[in-house]
Amino acid sequence: MEIKVCGPGCASCEKTQKIVEAAIGATGVEAKLTKVTDFQEIAKLGIFSTPAVIIDGEVKSVGNVPKQADVEGWLKS
Repeated sequence: MEIKVCGPGCASCEKTQKIVEAAIGATGVEAKLTKVTDFQEIAKLGIFSTPAVIIDGEVKSVGNVPKQADVEGWLKS
């Protein structure tokens, strides 16, 4: 599983990354977590508001900090 957290490094982006890391730990899934901070790269992914979470190429969250329970649900599906 490939997970991308997109954002420039703001407080919300950092919080989102910590939530995703906690969800990975809680579910025990095998996942590669990548942080995308370059605005051009983020735009290429179709993201125009951060923070954003992309799992296996599917955009799961844009412009808000997701709840850990939601991220765990995405990882299990």
